[in-house]
Amino acid sequence: MSYNLLEGKRGIIFGALDEHSIAWKTAERVHEEGGQFVLTNAPIAMRMGSINTLAEKTGSEIIPADATKTEDLENLIEKAQEILGGKIDFVLHSIGMSINVRKGKHYTDQNYDWTHKGLDVSAMSFHRVMQVLFQKDAMNEWGSIVALTYMAAQRVFPDYNDMAENKAFLESVARSFGYHFGKKKNVRVNTISQSPTPTTAGKGVKGFDGFIAYADKMSPLGNATAQDCADYTVTLFSDLTKRVTLQNLYNDGGFSNMGVSEEVIDKFTEE
Repeated sequence: MSYNLLEGKRGIIFGALDEHSIAWKTAERVHEEGGQFVLTNAPIAMRMGSINTLAEKTGSEIIPADATKTEDLENLIEKAQEILGGKIDFVLHSIGMSINVRKGKHYTDQNYDWTHKGLDVSAMSFHRVMQVLFQKDAMNEWGSIVALTYMAAQRVFPDYNDMAENKAFLESVARSFGYHFGKKKNVRVNTISQSPTPTTAGKGVKGFDGFIAYADKMSPLGNATAQDCADYTVTLFSDLTKRVTLQNLYNDGGFSNMGVSEEVIDKFTEE
């Protein structure tokens, strides 16, 4: 069901890889709600995914950009405004990567070159995106910027590895830059802390099936899906949330406030 919440709004969506990704689902929902956008991802990620299908489905153009390179982001934001016909109203940052996770390096035996690369891609890129938007005055007043995170930024999930630090850095950037964007431009910045979600990236984490099963048993409403996250993101892009900013917002079925659940107790007391 569409409510035309984003009619006339323009945006940029980072990170749509395939139909399982939250960015992909969000792009579809934004399109249903009347929003227009450009899609972007790193050239190597675009070769791995099927972003052209999404672009055709939503009537969107694709602008390749490496989010760790300022010149790529400057080109992206300039071209996006040309294509969309004006300043930007919303941005989704859905980018995350850990080479240590991908290559099976334990948290206590990191390759620090890989750690630095993951931090650059997953978190510093968010600062770069906002810095370019801010310096180019590319955001409309009351615009909305959202990044996706996970609760390992606050609690220990051993196999999440150095991605936990990446997400903690990301959330801090949202608050710090969100202050300046709010004071100077009336733009809001938030992060969504999503349930473990079976995306292509998520499945790369060791023990992911255990993560998702445990979270589902702990959450009174069960795990939030990628589609649920897309719906929530649309509300943050809309004018209904104009004064929600600097927040880390949990979309996790209640998991973040749980100590233990009956289902988990039952599991551990089975005979």
